Amino acid sequence: MSERGVCREASHAGSWYSASGSQLNAQLEAWLSQAPPTIRPARAIIAPHAGYTYCGACAAHAYKQVDPTVIRRVFILGPSHHVPLSRCALSPAEIYRTPLYDLRIDQKVYSDLWKTGMFERMSLQTDEEEHSIEMHLPYTAKAMESCKDEFAIVPVLVGALSESKEQEYGKLLSKYLVDPGNLFVISSDFCHWGEQLFQDGFECQRFRYTYYDETQGEIYRSIEHLDKMGMAIIEQLDPISFSNYLKKYHNTICGRHPIGVLLNAVSELRRNGADMSFSFLNYAQSSQCRSWQDSSVSYAAGALVVH
Repeated sequence: MSERGVCREASHAGSWYSASGSQLNAQLEAWLSQAPPTIRPARAIIAPHAGYTYCGACAAHAYKQVDPTVIRRVFILGPSHHVPLSRCALSPAEIYRTPLYDLRIDQKVYSDLWKTGMFERMSLQTDEEEHSIEMHLPYTAKAMESCKDEFAIVPVLVGALSESKEQEYGKLLSKYLVDPGNLFVISSDFCHWGEQLFQDGFECQRFRYTYYDETQGEIYRSIEHLDKMGMAIIEQLDPISFSNYLKKYHNTICGRHPIGVLLNAVSELRRNGADMSFSFLNYAQSSQCRSWQDSSVSYAAGALVVH
């Protein structure tokens, strides 16, 4: 299904993150050096996908949990921001470029996924316009640099899945999640709050979400409380509870479907006796909202481990 030699360019380099390999490397090293390796080795991580100026420090807390010596394949599940999808899609590329070094797509796994009939193929233009996967490429390259010739990636663009489809994809991907040689990167920001136009790492959109629980104090405290309710539910690894939380509060978590797929994959493995736990390690907001004219995006970083 792939055109041999097709490369996906680092289309957001120079705007959302540095196009200079040396400068980008220094930034990533600085952020990673400040994050503790508390729960290595991670089998899966949740990390944000905004411009690195906003979320680079937060994302480091997730990537610090990656042990490159055991990982041979990195699945990257990101939500589709620009193209409507009711399923998941695979890239037409074989190589993803980054300012650090190129990442190779695992064509054997892609072929196996394609044969299930559950995947669409996105165009190269759609792939290059989407930032949710690309923003994890430099961090993946950095985290894996000591073994850079020994691993491949499996990028998956996740559509607006129904609960039943999240369960189907979770079951399908659980056989990969159980393998300690695989790492799952789940791309998601958390609450997008505000009515005004806000520049989320150079992505402009209207959020039209202004949930506010005045008992929590200032607006940004209410946002934090809302996000941390959702984060606590994710830590329970219960996809039904997470779906119910989203239905109740409508929190604008853009990676809710990739998160749902992960939670369903974990549920499948736990039903078969696997012992897994998830912990969030860092939380941040792009700005502190105090008035209805303000806007912000929240970021969270966490890791799944198998015991």
